[in-house]
Amino acid sequence: MTRTLTRSADPQTAIGERLRARLDAQLAARRIDPARCLSADPAPQPLPALETAQLRIPADYRDAVADHPAVAAWVRTIAESATAPYAGDRHAQYGRTGRREIRTGPSLLLWGPTGTGKTRQAFGAIRSLTAAGCAVRWHAVKAADLYGQLRAQDTDTEAVLRHAMRVPLLVLDDLGAAKWSEWKEEVTFRLLAWRGENHLPTVVTTNLSPDPAGAGPRYLRSAVGDRNVSRLSGMCTPVQLAGLDRRYSHR
Repeated sequence: MTRTLTRSADPQTAIGERLRARLDAQLAARRIDPARCLSADPAPQPLPALETAQLRIPADYRDAVADHPAVAAWVRTIAESATAPYAGDRHAQYGRTGRREIRTGPSLLLWGPTGTGKTRQAFGAIRSLTAAGCAVRWHAVKAADLYGQLRAQDTDTEAVLRHAMRVPLLVLDDLGAAKWSEWKEEVTFRLLAWRGENHLPTVVTTNLSPDPAGAGPRYLRSAVGDRNVSRLSGMCTPVQLAGLDRRYSHR
C-alpha cells in the first residue's frame, strides 16, 4: 500500500494558542517585550580560549598588550608559523583541520631596567596569540619560583622541569634575579638547551644586559654563567626596553 503525504496549506505554529497565551502573559508580567528581544543586536560572543588564558594571567597583566614593535613582530611570526593539527596531508584520516597550534618558532629575550614593562609585554604576547586564534599551550614562571618548585620536598622535580622544558610556549621571568649557584646554572642550562635545540618559542625577561663580553653585576653573564648566555644568544632575539620604572609612576 502506498501512502500519500499531504502538506498543510497553512504553516503550523511551534506551540499551541493556549500555551502561547500563557507565555505572553508571563512575559508581560515581567515587562519583557518579545519583539524587542528578537530585534536587538546579539551581544558579542566571548572568545573561550582568551577567557581561559585570562584566568591564568596575573591580575596586573590581564589588560596587557604587546605594543612594542619588536614584540608585536614576534607575535605575528609565531602566529603565521602556527599549523593546524591535521594540516595538508598529515593525518588526513582524522578529517578537516582544527585550530592552529603553536609548535616551533623563534624566541625573545626582553631586557632592561626594573619596571620598564618586560613582563607586561610577555603576557601581552600570550593574549595576542590567543586572540589571533592560535591554540596556545603556555606556561609562565619566575625563574626564582621555578628553582623553588624544584627544591620542594615530595615533588617530582623531573616532571616539573620536563613540563617547563617541553611546553610549546614558555615565559621565563626575571632570569638572573635569584642568588646564583652551580645547581641553578645546571637546571637553567638543561631548560634552555632543550628548548633551543627543539626551537620551542621562549620569552625570557631579565634586568641584566645580555652582552656576552660584559663583566660585573649589571651583566647576565655574571649571574647565569657563560653557557647559559651562549644558549640565550643562539636562540633569542634580544629586545631592550628602556624608560623609567612604571610602578613608581602609578603611585
